[in-house]
Amino acid sequence: MFLTSLKSLQVLLAAAVCTKAGKAIVSRQFVEMTRTRVEGLLAAFPKLMNTGKQHTFVETESVRYVYQPLEKLYMVLITTKNSNILEDLETLRLFSRVIPEYCRVLEESEISEHCFDIIFAFDEIVALGYRENVNLAQIRTFTEMDSHEEKVFRAVRETQEREAKAEMKRKAKELQRARQDAERAGKKSPGFGGFGSSGMSSVTSATIITDTIEPEKPKVTPASVRYDGSSKALKLGVKGKEVDNFVDKLKSEGENIIISSAGRKASEASKVLQPPVNIESVHLRVEEKISLTCGRDGGLQNMEVLGMITLKVTDDTIYYTHPHVDKKLFTNESLIVLKNQDKSFPLNSDLGVLKWRLQSTDESLIPLTINCWPSESGSGCDVNIEYELQDEGLELNDVVITIPLPSGVGAPVVGDLDGQYSHDSRKNILEWSLPVIDEKNKSGSLEFSIDGKPNDFFPVHVSFVSKRNFCDIQVAKVTYIEGGSPVRFSSETSFVVDKYEIL
Repeated sequence: MFLTSLKSLQVLLAAAVCTKAGKAIVSRQFVEMTRTRVEGLLAAFPKLMNTGKQHTFVETESVRYVYQPLEKLYMVLITTKNSNILEDLETLRLFSRVIPEYCRVLEESEISEHCFDIIFAFDEIVALGYRENVNLAQIRTFTEMDSHEEKVFRAVRETQEREAKAEMKRKAKELQRARQDAERAGKKSPGFGGFGSSGMSSVTSATIITDTIEPEKPKVTPASVRYDGSSKALKLGVKGKEVDNFVDKLKSEGENIIISSAGRKASEASKVLQPPVNIESVHLRVEEKISLTCGRDGGLQNMEVLGMITLKVTDDTIYYTHPHVDKKLFTNESLIVLKNQDKSFPLNSDLGVLKWRLQSTDESLIPLTINCWPSESGSGCDVNIEYELQDEGLELNDVVITIPLPSGVGAPVVGDLDGQYSHDSRKNILEWSLPVIDEKNKSGSLEFSIDGKPNDFFPVHVSFVSKRNFCDIQVAKVTYIEGGSPVRFSSETSFVVDKYEIL
């Protein structure tokens, strides 16, 4: 009976951290009290302390203040006058030890920033006005809400996810090997997600078209153009070797130029390919655009590469009128020469002097293969995307692989990644960006998880630019017909994407 009566008298009304002027920073009431009442009690607290004397408590007619200085602040407990002062002091010490657990410095701004953490800790110390039998370590554990069962559950889930990803990769490699074995045996390869290179032979059509004549059996061979002495005509040579004359700078006047969407047309991509700094009076531009469509289950549906060599002459002492190319000389000797050698090339205008087209369904010609493996899981879909450069002689810059995402499911959880990625929530796409893909960086992968179905992640689009063209056609030389003396010229090369998609 005595213990019950004693406990009923030991009521803690409120705990607060306040300034020396009595301004409340954090206050927690453990009994029914209005805000005005609490603020009034704390405002009266500094006036009750006797200057020059050290105490741990002060009293009024109705309440007792038990306090402890915290540098420029006070930790104050407001209790009834009949409460046990010894237990109140012990409780005060525990409250004072809790504050540094959450605040690095005992300042008003730091207390305000962690006010909710402090209030939660206060609730662990006192319940309904009575002190709980807890220590500082228990308070820390309770507020952190640490759960051994939750840790075990998360560990098991992570293990299952890793095993599922490993199984997915293993099955993908098995399908790839089965396909390659079937191709070697001359059988139809099994279909699977994405597409890759193939050893199957198919008919490849390649056509080179000049301005005037279309040859029956075109060749991708060196070409030249000759001039006569009176008109100072030129000859243009095309040779099958890599010429690194294109400037890899994609920045001009401080502007950052980035291809961020696979849906951009090649005309837009070509804008970032700046011409050489030193442009001669004879300037040649070699351009190619690729349009490619593949099925998600394998197989090249269509690939077309369109190329053109454009000539621009700016020296009016040499070049004047419109040319007509001699098709016979081009077919026999790979020379681009005017039919009427008394005439010359036009001045200050881009003129196409050679065009070519390569159209094929041969998978071995795919420059960059993309494999997309979406697999359903209990929490949505796990997606694995891989790329591989088939033509190691190519160097692809600013590669962006764009994967559509289902709408309204939030951001994807990205795991293993080569390169960088960005999520556009407005367009519902995930962009996988790789600055360079070449023989040193010919393959890579991206893994992510998100709610959805396998069909939600198609079609996949790809964009890139390159300073080497796909058919490896370059201008070898420009010379005068009379005497064969060389003419200084400049050239630039671009290979861009018109359409590159996996349906």
